[in-house]
Amino acid sequence: MIALKNVSIVFNQGTVNENQALSNINLSVKEGDFVTIIGSNGAGKSTLFNMIAGSFVPTQGSILLNDRDITREPEYKRARYIGRIFQNPLLGTASNMSLEDNMMITYKKGFKWLKRSLNNRMRDFFRSELVHLNMGLENRMKENLAMFSGGQRQALTLLMMVLSKPALILLDEHTAALDPKNAQIVLELTNKFIKEFNLTAMMITHNMNHAIEFGNRLLMMDKGEIIFEAEGEAKKELTVEKLIAKFHDLRHKNFEDDKTLLSDE
Repeated sequence: MIALKNVSIVFNQGTVNENQALSNINLSVKEGDFVTIIGSNGAGKSTLFNMIAGSFVPTQGSILLNDRDITREPEYKRARYIGRIFQNPLLGTASNMSLEDNMMITYKKGFKWLKRSLNNRMRDFFRSELVHLNMGLENRMKENLAMFSGGQRQALTLLMMVLSKPALILLDEHTAALDPKNAQIVLELTNKFIKEFNLTAMMITHNMNHAIEFGNRLLMMDKGEIIFEAEGEAKKELTVEKLIAKFHDLRHKNFEDDKTLLSDE
């Protein structure tokens, strides 16, 4: 589905501030994969997502989506088929607009014909989809999202993205800013939607337990490289202790944020 071939990113190349952010990444993500990604701060996880989304252009290598080269395609074009959710729950929705208008913009991928398209049939459709969140939002469709909690807005962002039918979903620590209860709710909704709609997803997480529990593949990154991968049964046999030991064996050092990665939050 999406393939990265010998991809590298070097910032400030040829200067005293030169930084090798990604180094010779080779990765193939198949349709229906749910890939979790872990690594210490500065490992290159968000840079990887920024490159896939089109925010950064690789210094070398290529990015293919369904065998089509998108290496230099701009971010706004990729946004039509690559969905992304960030840590901040406020980024995925417009606070000064109603819930139903937010859903319509996402569903139609823009403001064009917003009021004309938002008819009773579409409202009934959105209401039926909101029921799946089990948050009572189907009864608040005309309320502005400024009135909603972070957990509600992140769950709504997830649902809206699913309804827009992206080819690939990038989840950039999308539960990190939520309290443990809401984080678990959003993670379970994420897993449910990915399975039910056969979505292809990549999820960065600071929590090793979540990385092991969710998805069918796990990647570990360090200093811009993918240093370890587990899939299927091999992934199911992993534990936090085994992952930390694997990192120690490969890099001969400790995780800089072991405490965070071991957290249950």
